[in-house]
Amino acid sequence: MISQTKKINLIHSIIFFFMIGTILIFASQGSVLKIPSIICLFLILTIGISHGSLDHIKGKKILKILKVKKIYIFYLAYTLIALSVIGIWLVQPLLVLLLFLTISSYHFGKEDAYFLVEKKSKLNELIYFLKGLLIIVSPLLFHFEETINIFNVLLIKNEKFFIFLNYLEGSKSLYVILFLSISANFYIFLKRFQIMNFLLLFDFLSILILNYCLTPLIAFTIYFCFLHSVRHAISLIKELDSKNFKNGLFKFLEKATPLTVFTGIMYISCLLYLNNFFELDDAILKVIFIGLASLTFPHILLEYAIKKNGK
Repeated sequence: MISQTKKINLIHSIIFFFMIGTILIFASQGSVLKIPSIICLFLILTIGISHGSLDHIKGKKILKILKVKKIYIFYLAYTLIALSVIGIWLVQPLLVLLLFLTISSYHFGKEDAYFLVEKKSKLNELIYFLKGLLIIVSPLLFHFEETINIFNVLLIKNEKFFIFLNYLEGSKSLYVILFLSISANFYIFLKRFQIMNFLLLFDFLSILILNYCLTPLIAFTIYFCFLHSVRHAISLIKELDSKNFKNGLFKFLEKATPLTVFTGIMYISCLLYLNNFFELDDAILKVIFIGLASLTFPHILLEYAIKKNGK
């Protein structure tokens, strides 16, 4: 019998797929969806990052395990890690970018399909990574030059890195990576077949359509906000109230709002500062991706700590 959580995720995936299908219809008629970068930033600062705004609750669990009573210790550590990531990015942007893309691939692959894989294994960890690579390789595959421009804006100046990317694009190696990602999806789909596994097909097609029809920033924003973030939020809502989804939703909104607002204020403050030195669109790209990297590292470390302690 399919659990309520799986049913909700399946319904969400179908709705998302039909939303993307609508975009494809408009694109086929020559009407390309154009969303200003400032709107992309707004969506990421509200819907997108909200799924990480319960980290303080998980932080309290870790502090309790460590027998630390002062909550400010968690906030201080979380903030220092985020600021360190930004600082290291300014000095070694390529190193942090590669780590960010690697971690994000695993994170996206796992969080988007964790409820479909019941057994934990090293092979499944690899499958998660390969599955999540679809998010990284698709922009390069369909909008190579625009993706390269984003890397430039993000302070990536390493010539060998761009030569390598051009080699991947010219040798069609990006299609090999795409094939590996497709294989990972089908591995999960076929290993233990159930009706829920069609969710993977909806997700896979949606991501491909998004990146084929839209610019990298818009495609990422729609995926991050309306698929990844919403799906992660569903799991958090069920944690807050496993019996009443509506009540869990209100609890989630109540608990997530303070940190979401605070993080949004920090983002906007950085944007206003950077806009003194860069064009608005470039400043927004820096704030979005370097900012997400700074939040991803402490978020992933916290998830690992929770998993390590069996909580």
